[in-house]
Amino acid sequence: MTVTDIVPFDNKRSKIYIDGEFAFILYRGEIRDYKLRTGEEISSPVFDEIANEVIPKRAKKRAMNLLQKRDYTEYKLREKMKEGCYTEAVINDTVEYLKSYRYLDDERYADEYIRYHQELRSKNRIRQDLLQKGIDSELIDNLMSSAYEDNEQDPELSLCINLLKKKHYDKDNMSYEEKQKIMAFLYRKGFGNSVINRAMSLDTSGI
Repeated sequence: MTVTDIVPFDNKRSKIYIDGEFAFILYRGEIRDYKLRTGEEISSPVFDEIANEVIPKRAKKRAMNLLQKRDYTEYKLREKMKEGCYTEAVINDTVEYLKSYRYLDDERYADEYIRYHQELRSKNRIRQDLLQKGIDSELIDNLMSSAYEDNEQDPELSLCINLLKKKHYDKDNMSYEEKQKIMAFLYRKGFGNSVINRAMSLDTSGI
């Protein structure tokens, strides 16, 4: 195996190419310690140590540092790891490690997200948010069903009513055009016809 190129990645690290293909990223000090030079051979023991010990350990540490700062879905964490140029194999290994200790748990993440936001956002908005974070559609539906059943009041209806109050909605003293503008506003917030019609049929001034 031959080191065919060493390309700076940032002011501390460089990309190492072996036999014309990207292999891994190393710090400058590591490149010196392993005596890696463009055009020279890299022994199998050295390559194995870097690829199977140094990089996987670093990837796990990087992932743990990310999760300490904020929670991630599997999809978003994979995206973040790809930014660090970790290979697919290393990322897969890291994800499985994190899952085994439940540091990475899409079901827990989605459930907490839904319960936190159900009184702040519409169901459609929450669902779209989670889909963009890579959460499985069926899992979202199951968790949303459970979360909304556990709530004695309908949080989405309550949220819609509160927004109508802020718009000074008055079902008996507003023109058709004014009501249409408010409906369009609620549509943009992600509310469906059913919830909008229920909320607008109520006398929100007395609620």
